[in-house]
Amino acid sequence: MRGAAVTALVRDLQVAAEPHWHAIYTCARHEKRVSQQLERKAIDHFLPLYETVHRWKDRRVRVQLPLFPGYLFVRISPAERLKVLEVPSVVRMVGFHGTPAILPDEEIVSLRNSLEGNLRIEPHPYLKVGRRVRVARGPLAGREGILVRKKDCLRLVISIDLIMRSMAVEVDSADVEPLR
Repeated sequence: MRGAAVTALVRDLQVAAEPHWHAIYTCARHEKRVSQQLERKAIDHFLPLYETVHRWKDRRVRVQLPLFPGYLFVRISPAERLKVLEVPSVVRMVGFHGTPAILPDEEIVSLRNSLEGNLRIEPHPYLKVGRRVRVARGPLAGREGILVRKKDCLRLVISIDLIMRSMAVEVDSADVEPLR
C-alpha cells in the first residue's frame, strides 16, 4: 500500500507541474506591451484582439484592440509564475486566496477558434441572465452562451467567468439550439 501512495503522490506532483492556462491582469492599456514582453521571454501566451474602426475628425483608422481590456492569458507551469509576475505592467495573476486559477483548455481553444473563424466579434458587458443556448455548428460548435438581439442580428454572448468578461459573436439562429 505504501508504494501505491508514493506512486499517486508522484503522479499528482507531475500533474501539478504541467503547464495550464491562467489569466493575468495588466495595467490599463498595456496588454500589447505585456504580450511583446512575454514573447521575448518565450512564455506561451494569448492576447485575444478584435478589429474596429476609430473615427477622428479627419480620418478613419482600423485598429486592433484587446477583446478583454486589462487581461491576457498565459500557459505556464507553477515554476514559471515568477517569470510572468516579473514582466513590467503585469499587476497579478487572477486567482483565489493567492493561488492562480486555472482556465480550462477548452475555453482558450474555443476563443481562438472564434477569432480565427471569420466571425464578427466585439466585447460585451458580462451577463448572467437570459436565454442560454449551445452552438450546434461552426467554429464555436459546443460552446454555450446567452442569446441576445442587437438591431436585426442575433448575438451569442460568451462569458469567461474567471475574469468576469464577455464577448458577443454574431450567430445565425439555425446554428444555435436552446439548452434544457
